[in-house]
Order: sequence, then C-alpha cells, then structure tokens
Amino acid sequence: MTSRVPEFPEYIRENYPAQGRLFGDFLGGLWAAACEALDVPLEQSVRTTRMLRALLPPWAHERIGTTPAQPSYVADDGFPAEMSVNWSGDRPELRVLFDSLGHEIVWPGESGFRARRFEHVRETFTPRAGRPSPAPLWHSIAWRPPSGIVHKTYFGLYSWPHAQRETAVAEAMERLGMAAAWDDARRRVETVEGDREIEFFAVDLADEAHARVKIYYRNHEAGLAEVERVASAALNHDPARARAAYRTLAGDRTDAGEAALSCLAFRSGVDRAAESTTYLRLPDLAPDDREAVERTATLLHDQGVDPGRFRALAAALTPGPLADSRGVLELVSFRAAARHGDVTTYFRLPVYDRPPPSPLSPVDLAWRFPEG
Repeated sequence: MTSRVPEFPEYIRENYPAQGRLFGDFLGGLWAAACEALDVPLEQSVRTTRMLRALLPPWAHERIGTTPAQPSYVADDGFPAEMSVNWSGDRPELRVLFDSLGHEIVWPGESGFRARRFEHVRETFTPRAGRPSPAPLWHSIAWRPPSGIVHKTYFGLYSWPHAQRETAVAEAMERLGMAAAWDDARRRVETVEGDREIEFFAVDLADEAHARVKIYYRNHEAGLAEVERVASAALNHDPARARAAYRTLAGDRTDAGEAALSCLAFRSGVDRAAESTTYLRLPDLAPDDREAVERTATLLHDQGVDPGRFRALAAALTPGPLADSRGVLELVSFRAAARHGDVTTYFRLPVYDRPPPSPLSPVDLAWRFPEG
C-alpha cells in the first residue's frame, strides 16, 4: 500500500463537534472511520461497530455536553474513552479503552478461567481489603481481524497513597502465583535512578496461555536512558532497538518528556517480568500532530511497517489539518521484544470545549491506555 493521507471531509462534518451526540454514536462513528482507514472489509466493520456499542457502559446512551458530567482520567479534557492501534503482525489491531465510571461491566461469553482470574484479584482493590476506596475500573476491547475480540481490565491506583498501591499489587500478584516474578521486577526497577510511581494494575481476560498481568509505572522527569533501564527489567528486551525507537520519537530531546510510562508484563511460568513497553507522550515532545505523525511514521517504517494506513488513520481521527492540531496523537508506545513493528499509537478525541475541574485524585495522571 502506498503512503498517502486521504481526506475524510464527510466523516469529519458528521462526527465533529461531538456535543449533542450520544457517546455510543460518536464512538461507533470513530470506530467505523478507523476501520475504513485500516482497509477493514465493510461487513467486518459493521459487525464490530455493533459489538462495540453493545459492550460500552450505560453512559453510552447519554448525550455529550460541553463539559463532562463525570470527568474521567482517560483524557485530559475528561472524555471517558480513547482509541489505539497496535501495528505488529500482518494486520493492525484496533482498540478502544473506556472508563466504566462506576458501572458494572459484564463481558458476554467469558470462559470460566477468564472470569475466575478477574474475580481472584478484584477484591484486592476494594475497601474490603483495607484500601481507601475502590480502584476505578477501565476496560478495553482489542480486535485484530479476523480474530475475535479480546477484553482487558485495568485497576486505577493513582488516587491511593503509595504504600497502599504497593501492598495491593503485592497481594494481587501473590494471588495469581506471580509473587516471585514481581519481587524480582520490583528490585530491578528500584535500582534505577529517578522518581516513579505505580499507577495501574491490569489483567488480560484471555485464555491462560496468552493472558498477561501488567503493572504500569509513571516516570517523573525521566531521561530516555532512565526509561530504557526500567524497560530492561524485563526478560525479553532489546536495549539497542529500544534506544533507537525512543530517539526517533523524541527528536533532538534526551529526556522522555512529561510523564513517560513504563509497563512490565508478566506471564504464568516466567519468574521475572517477561516483556516491557515504554510510552512517550508526543504532545510534549513534538510541536503539533503533524510532526508527531511524521516521527511515528518514521518509526513504523524503520520497524518494517508501511505507515500508509497509520497516516490515513491519523487523518480520519483529526477534525482538521494535522498542523493545526496538538494532542490527538497523545501516546506512542514501543515494545522491544520478539515481534518487530510492536508500536502502538494512542489517539485522544478532541471533544470538550475546555478542561474540566480536577477529578478525584491529586495526581495529574498523564497516561490514559495501556499497551496491548
């Protein structure tokens, strides 16, 4: 496929501005536009768009106002969802992450293992286990054609005291039989200079052979060398590839920008973190979305991925010229493990007119969606 940036004037007129539309209609329209940009066959696009609408929480049936009625940490303006795409493999994997905003989410057709896995750790993150408040739940669906939908759940720990986060994570890893792996990873991370904090604990609701547990750190004022050393806590990590990827995204900067994230992924039977992913916030590292897209396209090309569909997707999700936009391409992550092209791009949707009042936590959460 040639690298081109198509225009989507009809789609943009239909979907922006978002005010007055139902959340579910707006997100469904974005999903359909993403499917078009990614060359997904129409039948699959229609089917998965309907599936997305059915899986969203009850707030999907409410109308979008000028400011969020219940601000979410998912995006800086309080919008409760983001879209992302992983570019490894033969086909891109399309994802939507959303905040439950206190609603119960029931995944249809979950296997006994998946349900048990979630319930096994859920109480750890509630006041019943001595926590100061229930951890907010974020969920995501991920779809790589022609496979089925994969579900993921994230426990947000960002409003708790740091000691409570550490205790809850240690208890959850013990329940999952991964205490030794977590102890090893924690010791390795603690040897790296700098300041960081645990913000999320996540579980893949997948079959046992593929399921991961993921722990996310937010780094404070970290350099690129520092986040690479955190990533090196994982068993499967290529430092040279990682450093090259970070340099491409950061341009002439040697720092990792504001609130870079580090994710350590754990798998059953592995006695240390199996893989790591680093997330860089492009709005802090690039002057606008055009430059952010160009740097990401270069990274994809260097990883053997034709950036044409990525460019098309960025155009489809941005309500206007990329040069006039900043922050739609919010995060880009890179995992230097076995797969080439393991880059994920995270898009924040420009919905609300102005930032909302600060939500519940004193922590200004900079990351809103984990790698897959």
